[in-house]
Amino acid sequence: MRKSTKDIIIIGFALFAMFFGAGNLIFPPFLGNMVGDKYILGIIGFICTGVGLPLLAIIATTKGDGTFETMASKIGPKFALIFASTLFIAIGPMLAIPRTAATTYELTLSPLLPGLTPFISMVIYFGINLIFVLKESSIIDTIGKYLTPMLILILSFIIIKGIVFPIGNIVHTNVTSVLSFSFIEGYQTMDALAGLLFASVITNSLKSKNYSKDEILPMTLKSSAIAIVGLTFIYGGLTFLGAQTSGFEIANLSKTGLLLLLSRSILGNLGSTIIGIAIGLACLTTSIGLLTAGSSFFEKISNGKLPYKVNAVVISIISIIIGCLGVDNIVKISNPILNVLYPVTITLIVTTLANKYIRNIKAVRVGVYTSLLFGLLQVIPSIKLNFIPLGKLGFAWLVPTVVSILIGHLVFYTPKQNSNNL
Repeated sequence: MRKSTKDIIIIGFALFAMFFGAGNLIFPPFLGNMVGDKYILGIIGFICTGVGLPLLAIIATTKGDGTFETMASKIGPKFALIFASTLFIAIGPMLAIPRTAATTYELTLSPLLPGLTPFISMVIYFGINLIFVLKESSIIDTIGKYLTPMLILILSFIIIKGIVFPIGNIVHTNVTSVLSFSFIEGYQTMDALAGLLFASVITNSLKSKNYSKDEILPMTLKSSAIAIVGLTFIYGGLTFLGAQTSGFEIANLSKTGLLLLLSRSILGNLGSTIIGIAIGLACLTTSIGLLTAGSSFFEKISNGKLPYKVNAVVISIISIIIGCLGVDNIVKISNPILNVLYPVTITLIVTTLANKYIRNIKAVRVGVYTSLLFGLLQVIPSIKLNFIPLGKLGFAWLVPTVVSILIGHLVFYTPKQNSNNL
C-alpha cells in the first residue's frame, strides 16, 4: 500500500473518531421519531450540520496554517480570542462535558444502579476524569482505541438488524419544515465548533509525516470521504430507527430513554446494558479529552495565570452542577447558545472557503458581525424576525449576512483587493 493511501485511511479514521461523540448518538433517534415518514429529509438536514459543516470547518481552517486563531484573527485579534474562548466554554464546562456526564448517568448508571442520585454520579464521574486529567496516563488512550471500534460494531449491528427486522411502522407526523428543523437539530452535535478548534491536530499530523503545505489540503479532502461515509451511516441509520418509533406512545420519553428503547427492542435487555456501558465509557474518554483541551487552552491564553490543574478542577465543578440538570435540560440551555454561535461559525467557514471570490476583508468583518447580531436577536423571545426571509425557519440571520457582505464590498471597494486577505 502506498504511503499516501495509508495516511489517507489513518487520517480518515482520525476525523471519524474526532466527530464520533457518544453523546451525539441521542439526537438522531429523537429526530427520526419527530419527523416520521419524512426521515430522508431529516437525515439530509442533520448530516449537513452534523457531518458536512464539521468537515468544512476542518478544510477551511486547513487553508491557513491549520489553526482557528489564524482564520479568526482576520476579523480581529480580540474577536479571535473572545470567540475561541466562547467556543471552548461551549464545548467544555457549559454544554458538552456535562452532557457526557448526564448521558452516562441516564444511559449507563441509572439503569444499573437505580438508587444512585445524579449528584453522586456526577461526583464519581468527574473524580475519575480528574484522575486521568491531572496525572498523565496512557490507560484511557488504550481504552479509547478498543472502545470506539467496539461501539461502532454494536451500533452497526443494531442499525442493520433494525433495517432487516423493523421494530415498528413509520407513520406521518405533524412536523413541518423538516429540512430546516433537522439542520438546526444538527447544531446539537457541536462538531462544527469543535472542528474549528481541533483542525490543528490533523494539520500537525500531516506535517509530521513530511507532507508539504500544498499536499495537506488534498490529503484532508480525501480523508474526509472516509469520515463522511462512516458518520452518515451511523447518524442516518439511527435516524431511520428512530422513525420506526414514530407510531409509539412515548410522548414523555427522554432522548436517552428513546435510545435505550431502541437498543432494548433490537438487542434485548442484555444488549441495552452492553450498549449503555459502551456509550458510558466512550463518553468518559470524550470528556477527558475535552477537559484536558479546555484546561490547557485557558492556561495558554492567560499566560499561566490560570494554571492547568486549577482549570481542570473548576471546569469539573461547573460541569457537576450543570450535569445534574439532566440531558434534556442541558439541550434546552444549549439551543439559544448554539443558535448564536452557529451563524457566526457558518459565516466564517463559508467566507474562508470562498476567499477567491470574497476578497474584501472589511466586507467579511461586516458579514461576521451581522451574523452575530441577528443570531443574538433571533434567540430573544420578545423579538420576532419572521418578516425576514427564512426567519420562520430559524435562519433570520442568513439573508442579512449575505446582503451585508455585498454592501460591504461596495462600501469598502478598492481597485486591487488582495486575494490573500483570508
